[in-house]
Amino acid sequence: MQRYQQSDANAAGELIAQLSTPMYQFYLAQVRERALAEDLLQDFWLRIHNARRTYRPGEPVLPWMYAIARRVRIDYYRRSRGRKHHEIQSEQLPERAADEGQIGTSLDLTEVLKVLPKSQREVILLLKVSGLSLEEVARATGSSVGAVKQKAHRAYDKLRKLFSSKDEL
Repeated sequence: MQRYQQSDANAAGELIAQLSTPMYQFYLAQVRERALAEDLLQDFWLRIHNARRTYRPGEPVLPWMYAIARRVRIDYYRRSRGRKHHEIQSEQLPERAADEGQIGTSLDLTEVLKVLPKSQREVILLLKVSGLSLEEVARATGSSVGAVKQKAHRAYDKLRKLFSSKDEL
């Protein structure tokens, strides 16, 4: 990252090669749509390029990048929420709302994590899928280590209860 700050073109290519896949997976787990995840990834790299001067040499680069990735996702949701508000509402409601606790026979990670609130899902993805430490997740999400632990604990409890209820069936 320090070389990229100094306008080393090879460093930019190395960063993109090393981190595009994990960042794409981060977005894909959040939005569950490949084209949208690719768009968010492109926006992420543009923001990294524009914000590269804000990285502090010597600090871990992943929490800094995940904080930017998180902001890209939040900004997307804010923009899309505004668009959805202006869309024409359907005249007919679905017969039955989807059951949040239902999980199909195929245990897909994104499907399983849908039962968690966004903040807990994000913490689990950063901790377990991206492999960040508690401190790095705290930096990336702008919260304390204690808050990250609490969100992870609550997410684990909810998932544990979900799987134990599935086993009883």
